[in-house]
Amino acid sequence: MIAVERLSKSYDDVQRGRFVAVDEVSFSVRPGEIFGLLGPNGAGKTTVLRILSTVLRPTAGTAKVLGYDVTTQGAMVRRLIGFVSNNTAIYDRMTAAEIVHFFGRLHGMQGSLLRDRSEALFQQLRMEDFRDVPCAKLSTGMKQKVSIARALIHDPPVLVFDEATLGLDVLVARSLLELIRQLRDAGKCIIFSTHIMREVERLCDSIAVMHQGRILDIGSLEQLRSRHAEEDFEELFFGLLSRPLPIPVGSP
Repeated sequence: MIAVERLSKSYDDVQRGRFVAVDEVSFSVRPGEIFGLLGPNGAGKTTVLRILSTVLRPTAGTAKVLGYDVTTQGAMVRRLIGFVSNNTAIYDRMTAAEIVHFFGRLHGMQGSLLRDRSEALFQQLRMEDFRDVPCAKLSTGMKQKVSIARALIHDPPVLVFDEATLGLDVLVARSLLELIRQLRDAGKCIIFSTHIMREVERLCDSIAVMHQGRILDIGSLEQLRSRHAEEDFEELFFGLLSRPLPIPVGSP
């Protein structure tokens, strides 16, 4: 469903010269799978996800969503993706319901289809109590639920969560992770980016460890532990980061 091949993104920097944010990254994600992008801040995770969601254009390589190229067929890709981050902008003067309906209409939804879908989401996310409250008055957790609802309103087959639990309290973060599991079980193709190892261990079917723009290794948690002869995933992670950068690797 998602196919990324030798994807690269670089920038011209006045002070540093050519800066490579993403360096020949390759991976694939299937329906009904949660693919974890794990790495420290600045590893290149968000850059990869912005390319996949057509916000950025790659310098080299290809990325396809359900066969549609993110560079040449961006409009089709945007219809297929729901994107949730920890800092998605919310319109303070609009209520939660108004935002969700607005984004539904942007995706061509209207009438009973939009009403039924939004009602189902508000119940699933337990948003009924603040559906008519202006977003400026909502808590951080409530705002994140609005971001999730607007990303899900058009029922996209592909979902991207970029550091989506950052800043959330324990209860809201836990409910978000449970929702992501439910979406996987419903057959969604999910990319989950984080720097929190515990979330990756509990949630992801396959994992790519990123550092300085490259994928250091990729596989299931069991495959990574076996390959590196290390049961403690935290030790495995920091061991990978401490080694010299290898030639970029793709999916096994």
